[in-house]
Amino acid sequence: MRSDLMKKGIERTPHRSLLKAMGYTDDEIARPIIGIANSANEIVPGHIHLNEIARAVKDGVLSAGGTPVEFSTIGVCDGIAMGHPGMKYSLCSRELIADSIEIMATAHPFDALVLIPNCDKIVPGMLMAALRLNIPAILISGGPMLAGCFQGKALDLISVFEAVGSFTSGKMTEEKLKFLEDNACPGYGSCSGMFTANSMNCLSEALGLALPGNGTIPAVMAERKRLAKYAGVRIMHLYQRNVCPRDITVLAAFKNAIRVEMALGASTNTVLHLPAIANEAKVPLDLELFDQLSKSTPNLCRLSPAGTSHLEDLHRAGGIPAVMSELAREDLLNLKVMTVTGKSVGENISNSKVLDNGVIRPVEKPYSAEGGLAILKGNLAPEGAVVKQSAVAPEMLKHTGAARVFESEEEAMAAILKKKVRKGEVLVIRYEGPKGGPGMREMLSPTAAIAGIGFDKEVALLTDGRFSGGTRGAAIGHISPEAAEGGPIAIVHNGDLIEIDIPKKELNLKLTPEEIKKRLSLWKAPQPKVKEGYLYRYSKNVLSASTGAVLKE
Repeated sequence: MRSDLMKKGIERTPHRSLLKAMGYTDDEIARPIIGIANSANEIVPGHIHLNEIARAVKDGVLSAGGTPVEFSTIGVCDGIAMGHPGMKYSLCSRELIADSIEIMATAHPFDALVLIPNCDKIVPGMLMAALRLNIPAILISGGPMLAGCFQGKALDLISVFEAVGSFTSGKMTEEKLKFLEDNACPGYGSCSGMFTANSMNCLSEALGLALPGNGTIPAVMAERKRLAKYAGVRIMHLYQRNVCPRDITVLAAFKNAIRVEMALGASTNTVLHLPAIANEAKVPLDLELFDQLSKSTPNLCRLSPAGTSHLEDLHRAGGIPAVMSELAREDLLNLKVMTVTGKSVGENISNSKVLDNGVIRPVEKPYSAEGGLAILKGNLAPEGAVVKQSAVAPEMLKHTGAARVFESEEEAMAAILKKKVRKGEVLVIRYEGPKGGPGMREMLSPTAAIAGIGFDKEVALLTDGRFSGGTRGAAIGHISPEAAEGGPIAIVHNGDLIEIDIPKKELNLKLTPEEIKKRLSLWKAPQPKVKEGYLYRYSKNVLSASTGAVLKE
C-alpha cells in the first residue's frame, strides 16, 4: 500500500500515534487509506451541499473495506465573482486546486482519491491533480441545479444576467427583475444549463473518470447520493486492481470526450480545460484536433443557452450514455476505452437509448452536421479563437462590422448599459487574456447585456479573455496570441473592419499584411495591471489560451 510510507514499521510508530490522536483505530490504520478531496464551502451554490456527498462517499468506502480521510480545497463561484476583480481569480484557482491536492496526497500518501467538485474550475483542477499524481481516482460531482420557472417558461442564471440588460433598456419592469432574481436559481447545485460546470461534469463522465450519471443527475435527487456511495465502493475496486487515471485517459478517451463536447454544444471553456487535463496525462491535445473532430461530429443537443432544455431534461432523456449511444451508431466513438466502472465505454452504453428526441436528436437528424463549438483562425487569431457556434443566431454566422475597441470589460459594460453600442459593430475587449487580465476573466455580463437589449443578432463581441458557458450570440473568445503578448488583437483601431466567417472558421482584420506588420512594430507592451500577489506570479508564468492556459514547466 502506498499509505505504508506513513504507517508501517517500527520507524512509523510516531506517525501511527498521530493518527490515533484523531481517533483512528489500529484496524482503520491498517486498511487502505482513501483521500476524499471535498470542495464544500458556503459561498458556492454548487458546493453548499457537498458535505452530504462526501458523507455518502465515505459510507461507500467504509462498506468496501477502506478508511476514508477527508480534506478540503478552495472553490470560486464564477457567477458571484462575475463582473468585478474577483473574476480574475477564477481560472487561476484551477492551478491552486491541482497543486493543493498534489500536496495533500503526497505529504500524506493516500492509496487512492475520490474527488468531489461541482463548479467551473474545480472540476478540471481536481482532474489535473488526479492525472498528475496518477494513483487510483474517481470523480463524483454534486450535480446540477433544477431550473426555475416563470409562466411556464424555464429560468436559469442566464435569465437573470440578460434581464439586467432588458431592465436597463426599459424592456422589463423592476418587479419582474426581482421575480427573476428570487426564482431563477431555486436551490443548490451547479447552474442548470450547459454552462462550464455541467459541461465539465458531463465530459468527466465521457472521459471515463466519473460514473454514468455524474453529469446529469440533479443535485436534489436521492439518486445523486446513491451514485456517491457507489463511487466510494468503486474506488476500492480501482485500488485493488491498481487502475490509475492515465490507464483510462488515453488519446482515444480524450477524442471521445471531444466528440461528446461537440454533440452537446458544451461551454467554450472546455477548450481550455481539456488540453490542461491532457497536459497532466502527457497526452498531446491541440486546437487542430478540436477543429477536426468538430467538423465530423453532429450537434445533437441544444441546452440553455443555445436552447430551452436544461440538465434535468438531458437526464430524463437518457443522459450522457444516451448521447454516446447515438454517436456510437455512426462509429464516432472508441468503444474499447476502459472507464472507472471497470467496464469499457461500449459496455457502459450497451443498454442506453434516447428517451426524448426533443432533447437528444437522432444522429441522422442533428441540429447541425458540425459540433457545437468551432475553432476560428485568421490574421486576427493566428493561434486560434473559440466560439459556441450552436448558440450563434444564423444571421451572425457571417458578419463584417466596424471595430469598437475597449481596453477592459468594465469599459465595454459601461458603453453597453449607456446604450452607446451601435448595431452592426464588432466589440473588441482586449487585455483580458491569461497574462493581460491577468486571469482571463469570463465576461458573461457584457454578452448577457447585449442579449438583454436585443442586440445579440446585431452585434459581435471578440476578446482575448473568456466567455461564460452561459453566453449566447456571436461571442468569440480565447483569441490567441493575446494582446498582452503582442497578438494582432492589440493593434486593432476603432473603425477597422473585422470579418467573421464561422462556417469557414475564419476571423480576419481587413488590413493589408503590410499595415498589420507596421502596427505590430509600433506596439509596446503595457505595464502589468497587477504587480503583486498571486495574480502577479500567475501572469509571469501562464501560457497562451491556445495551450489551455497552463503554466510554464
